[in-house]
Amino acid sequence: MEYITLNNGVKMPMAGLGTFLMSPQEAEDATYNALISGYPLIDTANGYSNERGTGRGIKKSGVKREDVFLVTKLWPSVYEDENAIEDTLKRLDTDYIDLLFLHQPVGAYIEGYKMIEKAYKEGKVKAIGISNFPDDRFQRILDECEIVPQVVQVEAHPYYPQNELKEKFLKKYNIALMAWYPLGHGDKSLQQEEIFTKLAEKYGKSNAQIILRWHIQEGHVIIPGSKNPAHIKDNINIFDFALTDEEMAEIAKVNKNVRYYNMSIEDAEARYTKICPDFNAQE
Repeated sequence: MEYITLNNGVKMPMAGLGTFLMSPQEAEDATYNALISGYPLIDTANGYSNERGTGRGIKKSGVKREDVFLVTKLWPSVYEDENAIEDTLKRLDTDYIDLLFLHQPVGAYIEGYKMIEKAYKEGKVKAIGISNFPDDRFQRILDECEIVPQVVQVEAHPYYPQNELKEKFLKKYNIALMAWYPLGHGDKSLQQEEIFTKLAEKYGKSNAQIILRWHIQEGHVIIPGSKNPAHIKDNINIFDFALTDEEMAEIAKVNKNVRYYNMSIEDAEARYTKICPDFNAQE
């Protein structure tokens, strides 16, 4: 495993399991399988409605809590709920969170970020971040809040490597990037690019493993999701080789500056502030 040191000194693993679209039982099983396979990081969220299952998977694995880097996210409907973080801790059955994000840049996100800052100062949260923030709302966080985010979570992959975001914000403030859709959200055209097939043959890896290795060398933290124990093992089997500078440059040529997920802030405001899952009713 490789690690990145965040701007507050916290050491964060660069690969983990994502539990998006998993039921509570699926998240429990996947978390368990990931942790016994050597994964050090698990990513969940209020909005996934599987935090309880994720917490059960951690306990079931027998891995010590301090050896698990646990990531979750607050949903916009609770950005002004003073009990939101305590409720999240209870669902996960833990007394601290390693990294806590605001999930969407909508609703009372400034108040939500300040609530996370408070929890950070109290030691309930070890690192804080923002997810899916456009430039103007990212800048507002920097202007109005006290603590610079340690991590941003955004869509990133070889078709959309987030070069502009890195230049405008991440390098300047030493903020890490966590990539979702690291393999292109199931889009086969990305994985079937000729360069990945060529490198897979050279290194004895799959095309997906080549892409995940590219992320690591780009400095991205990755959270590929899988419910298949074999795929879970494969997704972390990327630390026994390294791409050359020339190969990284070849991969850079597939950049299309095109994302898969497109939603305006107006649509996000309408959608994400009205969807209010009953987080505490999880299995």
